Amino acid sequence: MILIEEWLIIRNLKRNHPDMGTRKIAQFLGRSRGAIRKALASGYYRRYSRDGCVAAFAEPVIVLPNTETGGSMARRNILMNRIVDGIYQWYKGSSAQEVSRSLGMDRKTLRKYLVMAKQCGLDRTHPLPDEYKLTQKLETLRRVTYDVPAMNALDKLRGDIKQWLADPSITVKKIWRLAAERGITAGYTSVKRYLRAQFPFGIPEVTVRITTTPGYIGRRIQEEVAEKGLDTYITSEHRTYRRERNEKDNVWMRRLLQGDMSFDELSRDIGDPIPPGDTAKLYECALCRPIRYRNRALSVLSLLKGISQRRISEYLLIARKSVNRSYTTYKTQGVQSIVSDKGKRLLRQDDPVYVDKVFSILHSPPSSFGFTRTSWRQEDIKKVLADSQMPLSRTDIRSIIKKSGFKYRKARTVLTSNDPKYQAKLQDIKNILANLGPREKFFSIDEYGPFAVKLQGGKSLVPPGTIKTVPQRQKSKGSIILTAALELSTNQVTHFYSRKKNTAEMIKLLDNLITKYADEECIYFSWDAASWHASRELYERVDMVNSDEYRSKTRCPLVRLAPLPTCAQFLNVIESVFSGMARAIIHNSDYQSVDECQVAIDRYFDERNQHYEEHPKKAGKRIWGKERVEAAFKESNNCKDPMYCR
Repeated sequence: MILIEEWLIIRNLKRNHPDMGTRKIAQFLGRSRGAIRKALASGYYRRYSRDGCVAAFAEPVIVLPNTETGGSMARRNILMNRIVDGIYQWYKGSSAQEVSRSLGMDRKTLRKYLVMAKQCGLDRTHPLPDEYKLTQKLETLRRVTYDVPAMNALDKLRGDIKQWLADPSITVKKIWRLAAERGITAGYTSVKRYLRAQFPFGIPEVTVRITTTPGYIGRRIQEEVAEKGLDTYITSEHRTYRRERNEKDNVWMRRLLQGDMSFDELSRDIGDPIPPGDTAKLYECALCRPIRYRNRALSVLSLLKGISQRRISEYLLIARKSVNRSYTTYKTQGVQSIVSDKGKRLLRQDDPVYVDKVFSILHSPPSSFGFTRTSWRQEDIKKVLADSQMPLSRTDIRSIIKKSGFKYRKARTVLTSNDPKYQAKLQDIKNILANLGPREKFFSIDEYGPFAVKLQGGKSLVPPGTIKTVPQRQKSKGSIILTAALELSTNQVTHFYSRKKNTAEMIKLLDNLITKYADEECIYFSWDAASWHASRELYERVDMVNSDEYRSKTRCPLVRLAPLPTCAQFLNVIESVFSGMARAIIHNSDYQSVDECQVAIDRYFDERNQHYEEHPKKAGKRIWGKERVEAAFKESNNCKDPMYCR
């Protein structure tokens, strides 16, 4: 808010110099162009509008007398002309909030005096009472209201205080200490107010300083103030020392931000309070880093230069606490904490706990959480996380999903299972894996293909200027269907090639695994919800294998089925192995025959099995760096390669 004298200068300059633009007036007074426009648009100074009051031009300091003691009031004085002016603005229809902003007065204080005025008979529906009588009544009520224990306690030492004041060298601080020695626990400010109220001690002289241009406006203000019986001191200076100093500080900070200041000049200005290496890093940060780092660096350098926190905060448009925090952070944590946020804290969107929780929700259908929807929305995920005591913003949820490589158009077909028994089936598999015995095996089973043996595309290194192309139409050399089972505890793959995807191939795989793992007590089969995985013929074959007669004759292990939920390929761990195989030997391939392709696949799985025989490990970590996702059964895991879905 501009001062009244500045408002008068602006109006006078525009009236006497119509050609003088807003920019020149703003540069002349050191104010913003917006403030100049508002001053020119207003017909009167909005802060003081009461007719016949000296506050229309300036606000003199008035110390009201205390008729009981002969001194001033004991509490902090609130100028009566401000109080009456606030009452007048409220009477004209302004709200308490508008009046408090206009006068710079706290709303609670204003409401208190409005209550006093209403007790004196003030009402918007009746004429405004006489100002002098209203002032006297308010003064009486205010004097009665301010009765504090500190004043009563100091009254007990009134005689001693008179003797102390006889000493010419006495000060308020000495009196405060002497009172404390006698058991009076009043604060220093309370002692100072008491002395001003009860004795003519420490009352400062009052001066109204008005800065304006010489001429009619200056004489008018002087005459108006003189009519009120106040002494005035009028000067024609346009800028005070403080404004000049602030302008110099602004120019210094502006030069530093715009790169107009060399490093040597900066070093001379701030001296040697910090190491030269820190000064160089802060200087580079103030020139090149993003704005939040520039503000930190400039705050530290400006404070070292001697610029006040208030001036820095006003120039950078940040809070003073931010300026002080930047300097404190530099002193305690070093310059690296100013120029970078790396390593300060783990963001929630990077926290594995939150990432796993988000994907465990995405892999469940919304209906399992009570939502009448078939696909997830971010606000629904946010609500589920909040109910789980793991609050996460929509921005963090979006970042987690984006970093995983999925988009919502893919999430509807890949990430979500619509099985109503999803949670129950998932819990059964978790219980099996958690209690898997040493003579029990768990197999993840699926088929890969059919895929054509032909020139395949993919990423590869090419010479400069070469563009690798794959014909859209080309003759297939044959097709392959791969049927395989991954044993999770030993990480071994059993595979063969099929002509079709049907129940007969599943029975063939079952017989192969029963023969290969005949020494085990129990084997578990886990596969997706394909029709040939749940056929009657297959179930009859499993029942026959589990019969006592067949087991006693063949000594085969017990077979248990643990089917995956519907549309939950992402839980099938062998999909991760298929993805790694495709990236290793299918992408960028150009096999000349089906046999050549099968030889490559056989060699891949032989080397893989041999690796895990020599280095036993459960299916978990990425294998050879080829598999895109972790080969492990987790609810939050997505074993299906999002870049290569077959």
